[in-house]
Amino acid sequence: MADLSTNYLGLKLKNPIIAGSSNLSVDIKNIKAMEEAGIGAIVYKSLFEEQVNFESADLDEDLQLYNDRHAEMIKIHPEMEHAGPKEFLLQLKKIKENTSVPLIASINAIYEETWVEYAKLIEETGVDALEINLYKSLKKSEDKGVDIEKHKLDIIKLVKKSIKIPVAVKLGSFYSNLLNFISEVDKTGVEGLVLFNKLFEPEIDVNREEHIFPFNLSNKGDHRLPLRYAGLLHGNVKADICSSSGIFDGDDAIKMLLAGADAVQVVSTLYKNKIGHIKNIVGRLEEWMDSKGYNSIEEFRGKLSKKNTNDPFVYMRGQYVDILLNSADKLLKKNPVI
Repeated sequence: MADLSTNYLGLKLKNPIIAGSSNLSVDIKNIKAMEEAGIGAIVYKSLFEEQVNFESADLDEDLQLYNDRHAEMIKIHPEMEHAGPKEFLLQLKKIKENTSVPLIASINAIYEETWVEYAKLIEETGVDALEINLYKSLKKSEDKGVDIEKHKLDIIKLVKKSIKIPVAVKLGSFYSNLLNFISEVDKTGVEGLVLFNKLFEPEIDVNREEHIFPFNLSNKGDHRLPLRYAGLLHGNVKADICSSSGIFDGDDAIKMLLAGADAVQVVSTLYKNKIGHIKNIVGRLEEWMDSKGYNSIEEFRGKLSKKNTNDPFVYMRGQYVDILLNSADKLLKKNPVI
């Protein structure tokens, strides 16, 4: 029987399948279901500073709503303030105490001071690692890409310096030279790179002529972008590579490992196919390894990366036309039109 164990962020995982950050990880019942299905590790739902600030503002507004409604009444409620991240931290600690697989926390903050504060508080909960959910909503055309990237690198360095647990950086794909930025992130000494973040995209209902907010799940086939970068980066960065987005079944996970990923994160497939589907993903990986005669993941990880493949240009966009023509020639030979 094949050994599916692997190392990610310096952690020993029984297999490379990780449940990515989502609302599913908030409920301890879901955590136990993931463990029973054979998950290798779990990323707890992200702590967003923006959300904490919104909740604090809403609470303050509610408490002051009926103030000054009577000549002798200045305030109707006693002085109260939002608990900030305390509720999140208490729940995270509780989950960690009741979880048998490695638990990774996730944060996204606004200010540099808060990034460091949240990172330190999360480390105190006893989690095994921290994932920096690094993204920025662009608002002004005057913002220069080089300045945005420098600011993000500064945040990574501050967080990395402030805590001792392993740090992974979850990135979006919207950079002028993604390979260059990833290289700079790698130089900060982070232990992992998660590629890529699934960002919210706005949508419009044409009948009601208004904006709507659909659940932003990945689709089958969305794995090709992280596949490309796993193949390009394998053997060229020190950090572990975790592929994310569009990984729905065991074959998708196998593709990522062949390209060079150390682990994969799944989320959308757990919503669409239920948590029990983890067992199918892990089972398919084990079945495939046995059929190929692989005793461990290290025997085939990166076998089809740019570094190891006989055709290193397969991951280069300039070869798109050649690939298309070659595929068309093969198709015509099998199915002649004349």
